[in-house]
Amino acid sequence: MTGETINMDDFASQNRFVIDGETDKDHQIHSILCQPIYNSERKIIGVAQMINRTTDDHLFTDQDENLFEAFAIFCGLGIHNTQMYENALRLMAKQQVALEVLSYHATAQKDEVEKLKGKPIASVAEFKLESFAFSDFNLTEDETVQASIRMFMDLNLVDRFHIPYKVLCRWLLSVRKNYRPVIYHNWRHAFNVAQTMFSLIKAGGMMTMLTQLEVMGLIVACLCHDLDHRGTNNTFQTKTASPLALLYSTSTMEHHHFDHSIMILNSEGNNIFQALSPEEYRDVISVLEGAILSTDLAIYFKKRNGFFSLVESGEKTFQKPADKELLRGMMMTACDVSAIAKPWDIQRDVAELVFSEFFEQGDMERQQLQEEPIAMMDRKKRDELPKMQVGFIDAICMPVYKSFADLTPGLKPLMDGVVHNRQEWESLAKEQERLSTPDLQNNVKKA
Repeated sequence: MTGETINMDDFASQNRFVIDGETDKDHQIHSILCQPIYNSERKIIGVAQMINRTTDDHLFTDQDENLFEAFAIFCGLGIHNTQMYENALRLMAKQQVALEVLSYHATAQKDEVEKLKGKPIASVAEFKLESFAFSDFNLTEDETVQASIRMFMDLNLVDRFHIPYKVLCRWLLSVRKNYRPVIYHNWRHAFNVAQTMFSLIKAGGMMTMLTQLEVMGLIVACLCHDLDHRGTNNTFQTKTASPLALLYSTSTMEHHHFDHSIMILNSEGNNIFQALSPEEYRDVISVLEGAILSTDLAIYFKKRNGFFSLVESGEKTFQKPADKELLRGMMMTACDVSAIAKPWDIQRDVAELVFSEFFEQGDMERQQLQEEPIAMMDRKKRDELPKMQVGFIDAICMPVYKSFADLTPGLKPLMDGVVHNRQEWESLAKEQERLSTPDLQNNVKKA
């Protein structure tokens, strides 16, 4: 194909083109106008053709050529759009198949569900779920799921929102299954965050400021807030141009955690919200999304001053929607970093887990990005861990726990725990600084 427009006014006298196939003997071709049809890449994908203009001389004019060229462009766009639509349908079908496969493998299996369903569930007191000093270290994996069921039951969420017990068991097992075996941001971290939220609500007196729908949304958010965490933060996703970073430009991992939680809810037999009205469902999903996104510390820093101002002004009810959202976000932060308020032996062990995961990211940054990681990701600066913990407490933890202690006396134990642990970390930091001073090092060498 030459790609040129053909306007032939005496077809019978030419020998360039021949008629292919049978034609009506009574039908004579006098004139012909042919126009190539291009796709978006300027490749010819077809030909538009007109025969015998309906005038006495049957001749096609220059104006006919211009109009027909526009028609050919329109045909090209139509064909291109049709092909794109067909490709989109194929891609959607592939995506649906992939989701069905992933959903099957990511969902708890029938025997797991039946086993959990038949297990007796210990009481809140036996699990010590209302304690701010709670530790999961002595619980098995199955017991953490059973304790999660107990939280739903004790908060009256199962009866109030008509959650089928089997669906709750399947959903919890599916959520646990969708956490990767990373060092810290795994299922046990999510479970601990949910337990702290339970303590805030039950022992801390926060129930009076929340509706039951909000309570359910917050507990679900805590359990789902780090789903499919890869052990690396948002900055790492951006620096490595990961598919997640391309998909979500801000709060990368948090958006992924939320979307993953929706995927599980939409998987067969996992919708614990199935009995909600359309309005309730919309509201709880809104609570769920806002709560998970608020675990991004960038959002915490952006919004915390508004919360601090409300508490300082004497706000106790948080009835306005914007104030309620602010309260829920700060509660999520307080729960997410709550290991900092645990008894010292628990806090110290958890800090080791956190920094071990950070150091692994630092190692990947050196290997993949050929750059030096920041101090808290750098295992070469492990000795600075106590000093970094003091900085973390002062910059992030102390302000939010102080504000909650001012809001309600029931949350003062969290503030007390942070104050005590800060003293412990500061003491270790000073000891580390003393050991690293040149004079002492020289004395050690002489000895």
